[in-house]
Amino acid sequence: MLLHLCTWPEVEAYLTQSSGIILPIGSTEQHGPTGLIGTDAICAEVVAKGVGEAANALVGPTINVGMALHHTAFPGSMTLRPSTLIAVIFDYLTPLVRHGFTRFFFVNGHGGNIATLKAAFAEAYTSLAHDQIPNAERVRCTTANWFMARSVYTLAKELYGDQEGSHATPSEVALTQYAYPDFIKHAPLEPQVAPRGHAIYSPTDFRQHYPDGRMGSNPALATPEHGQQLYEAAVKDLTSDYLAFLAAE
Repeated sequence: MLLHLCTWPEVEAYLTQSSGIILPIGSTEQHGPTGLIGTDAICAEVVAKGVGEAANALVGPTINVGMALHHTAFPGSMTLRPSTLIAVIFDYLTPLVRHGFTRFFFVNGHGGNIATLKAAFAEAYTSLAHDQIPNAERVRCTTANWFMARSVYTLAKELYGDQEGSHATPSEVALTQYAYPDFIKHAPLEPQVAPRGHAIYSPTDFRQHYPDGRMGSNPALATPEHGQQLYEAAVKDLTSDYLAFLAAE
């Protein structure tokens, strides 16, 4: 069930059965010469919808722009400052908590969001309680990184080995190919496997060390068939995680 395709009476009825909601969050940033700029948001949204269907859970609107400051030397990349993303998360949560939602399961598609999400949750718990929002003490948030799900990680290693890398990976590119087969991109990759091992600092420094935007990856290995396998693995693992999250005290 997608929140934006529901009516308010349908949401009110849902809340009599569950206080959980799934919120996809990704990023709008470069993913090398063959990766879609929306890769992280696309992956998070596709997996979140799959989990929602499997768990009969409500899925909120995707947060498409995340914390991607280090990618902004590449055209098309967008970002929120960490402080802005924290404010966005808090503003998302506040009305939903007032309505009765207390379990927030963020399906995340971008590693750069993880630290900011953790900070946002800490701030939200305190601020909601301080503002005396009803149900504030019952609110729980968690981040489910689809790419770190055990089955996904294992499958990616089986399919790509050391050429999986850590950005513009064949696994995430494969998932976008499965989701959007009409938008598969091809371009020469030189070197075939991108460099790795450099710390991330400024956008200019990032582009200097990773000239085409990839980090240790070879996305030429991706196929839509791999994408379907990765999708099914992610949905299975995260559905189990979501149901356990709801059941936990």
